[in-house]
Amino acid sequence: MSPKNNKRETSYSQLEAGTKEARPIQHQHAPEIQPYGKIAKLPIALDERVCAASAENLNQLLADTMTLRDMYKKHHWQVAGHTFYQLHLLFDKHHGEQDELVDDIAERIQVLGGISLAMAADVAETTLIPRLPRGREEAPVQISRLLEAHELILKEARTMAKQASEAGDDGTNDLIVSDVIRTNELQVWFLAEHLVDVPLVRADKAKAASA
Repeated sequence: MSPKNNKRETSYSQLEAGTKEARPIQHQHAPEIQPYGKIAKLPIALDERVCAASAENLNQLLADTMTLRDMYKKHHWQVAGHTFYQLHLLFDKHHGEQDELVDDIAERIQVLGGISLAMAADVAETTLIPRLPRGREEAPVQISRLLEAHELILKEARTMAKQASEAGDDGTNDLIVSDVIRTNELQVWFLAEHLVDVPLVRADKAKAASA
């Protein structure tokens, strides 16, 4: 080895000296500390079976809410036509509101001692909302798909809220009724009005005369 290379290695060693405690410990792996579907019960005064049932319901609701949230972002990017600007903004607003619901639902699952779904592949396997095509669709089709997804979520949310109430899980019931159901109902209203077939500028005189 040349004296020059030896000097360089010595210099590197001097630079690294005393930094061991400051270096990140990379490439770490270990078994899961809690498998999915198991309950690590917290002292929240709820029976473990109640926690497990609510966590299972909420994970289904979470998967469907995450899918609806992502539908809104897809349509936000891909919307076209004379209502582009209004729908572009509306879809993004609804996406943000659904994203808040995702966080609230996931945190409730963790509070119950469960494990919330998180990864896209797991969500895709779990959601009940049909998969959308990759391509771009007309605005009325986008809105129709969103309304169908909202209705699916509202149906399951009403059932889950009733089950939580009957089991004494008031926290889960409150989350579903106060946040999930009310947010989805309001978004349905804002969407559905875009599919009412009324004139944009000139009133329909024929309809007015026959009324």
